[in-house]
Amino acid sequence: MTSATSLFTPVEADLRLLADNLKQLVGNRHPILFMAAEHLFGAGGKRIRPAIVLLISRATMLEKDITLRHRRLAEITEMIHTASLVHDDVVDESQMRRGVPTVHSLFGNRIAVLAGDFLFAQSSWYLANLDNLEVVKLLSEVIMDLATGEIQQGINCFDNSISIETYLKKSYYKTASLIANSAKASGLLSEVSPETAEHLYSYGRHLGLAFQIVDDILDFTSTTDTLGKPAGSDLKSGNLTAPVLFALGEKPYLEVLIERKFNQQGDLEQALELIQHSQGIQQARELASYHAKLAVDHLEVLPPSESRQALINIADYVLSRLY
Repeated sequence: MTSATSLFTPVEADLRLLADNLKQLVGNRHPILFMAAEHLFGAGGKRIRPAIVLLISRATMLEKDITLRHRRLAEITEMIHTASLVHDDVVDESQMRRGVPTVHSLFGNRIAVLAGDFLFAQSSWYLANLDNLEVVKLLSEVIMDLATGEIQQGINCFDNSISIETYLKKSYYKTASLIANSAKASGLLSEVSPETAEHLYSYGRHLGLAFQIVDDILDFTSTTDTLGKPAGSDLKSGNLTAPVLFALGEKPYLEVLIERKFNQQGDLEQALELIQHSQGIQQARELASYHAKLAVDHLEVLPPSESRQALINIADYVLSRLY
């Protein structure tokens, strides 16, 4: 399987610069927050979101070098993503993320919530300084969407009547909105046509949905070591994802187990077994493939380049994580 980082060859140097800049952007005025940020930005994330911003920047600026505003947008995107992870981990009470201890498990909930707030505030400050109202609106919407997605997930906890459409809407808010809106923003900074900007948004939207569906499948098919968190943890917490929703139509007893919130011994193990012996995982794979293919179709508006090819390869990589 291709590693994520080998996909980013056209922007390898840009990503190295981004890693250095992120720590500087947080600054060291607040020692604990700085320590939390150092921990987060050094946690070996794949940096897929800023890489997409930088690749789109290069794919839409073939005759010129990318600007400082493109670079800052990539940094803002990673800051927003990281802030959302810190808050998610507090809400989910996760002890591990990417195989390392979460901020709240190291520094406590209070510092974790403040660190997340601080990163959101910092990203908003740098966003305002881009002096592009349309880009500010797009990324501000992302921050609202992240909160909406988290609230929706909480409301739908253990609700086995939710539809695939509701699941995809929540997945858009939680994952795809940031990729879609930052992809579009990147094009706007390159002054692409409104039509091209919409295609870039759609690329990000469908790629983000595919990414989330694949993540949700891996919760059932991967090991704890690979995931960096316990396998089956989404199901245990009542977060019903695509494989579960598809399996529910085939395995009625799954509904009983979910309704009683797996509170009897062996309930969770039985539920996992029912999902494994259903078509749920395969149907979720097909849904992820569908969205990955749609994502690639929207790149046809861009002229051929190494960066455009890397954007296509990212969609292939997202699906390859399943095998």
